[in-house]
Amino acid sequence: MGDSSSVETVNVMQPSEALKCPQGNVIERILLGNSEEMAPPLQQSFMIPRKEINMVSDMGKWKRSQAYADYMGFILTLNEGVKGRKLTCEYNVSEPIEKLVALLNTLDRWIDETPPVDQPSRFGNKAFRTWYAKLDQEAENLVATVIPKHLADAAPEVAVYLKESVGNSTRIDYGTGHEAAFAAFLCCLCKIGVLRVDDQMAIVFKVFNRYLEVMRKLQKTYRMEPAGSQGVWGLDDFQFLPFIWGSSQLIDHPNLEPRHFVDEKVVNENHKDFMFLECILFITEMKTGPFAEHSNQLWNISAVPSWSKVNQGLIRMYKAECLEKFPVIQHFKFGSLLPIQPVTS
Repeated sequence: MGDSSSVETVNVMQPSEALKCPQGNVIERILLGNSEEMAPPLQQSFMIPRKEINMVSDMGKWKRSQAYADYMGFILTLNEGVKGRKLTCEYNVSEPIEKLVALLNTLDRWIDETPPVDQPSRFGNKAFRTWYAKLDQEAENLVATVIPKHLADAAPEVAVYLKESVGNSTRIDYGTGHEAAFAAFLCCLCKIGVLRVDDQMAIVFKVFNRYLEVMRKLQKTYRMEPAGSQGVWGLDDFQFLPFIWGSSQLIDHPNLEPRHFVDEKVVNENHKDFMFLECILFITEMKTGPFAEHSNQLWNISAVPSWSKVNQGLIRMYKAECLEKFPVIQHFKFGSLLPIQPVTS
């Protein structure tokens, strides 16, 4: 092993500064139920989102943008909402949540209808392109099933994030940028008032968890390549957010400590309750050899003394390794709901 993990391990282990939602965060006000913010603006003009980060020097624009403040605020608000809660606990399931799950079930069914093709290359099965073409064609109709008729004009804008969230059809790869597009999709649904304050737990436990299941099925079925993976020095080949929200679920757990997640028995007994352990189970199914070798970052994290420190460290790591990396953010798209314009305080 080289020592290139040491820098990031230090990051994860640092005691945290207070993690606050960024200023100008509309999402926190929407999700936390300021009644004046709950209704979407009546005269919203929607647009097709487009790329705005074309050079490394554009990254400052992204970090100062309303989109960044709202996206990060959304992630942190949900992080608080699931703290100490099991996937199997009781929570409100609204009609839009049910419709989002039905949308994801449709994507799942299309995988069954689009079996992998015989090809010489083991990875990147070309049948994924057939599956993706169907989503590309149907995305706006799928989104229209989730949003009310008076918001129909929002469908083309919101649908772009759904299409971006499942991987790249040219390269047949998937990574944290695609995952971020799905979080942005959910964030947009909050901004137009489709998802509300009491949907917080269901957004993570029902919708995002179902999304993860579908993505894992895509990754397995079509042998998708990890997009921009750092190999053993990355947290995970494909995902990041379930580790953040999953570690929040485990904060103040009476028995399970970070050192336990590398114990196969603990994972097998508890994965249905905790997203973090579900991720670990998937990794151990997909990879062979000692855990410390194939998932060195996670192995290092298992030495952190508490889940709250793990959670805080992962949020910092997410900003540094995903949101502040040009190769990831150059693909992010900006529209009227997640605008590139600077935060207005």
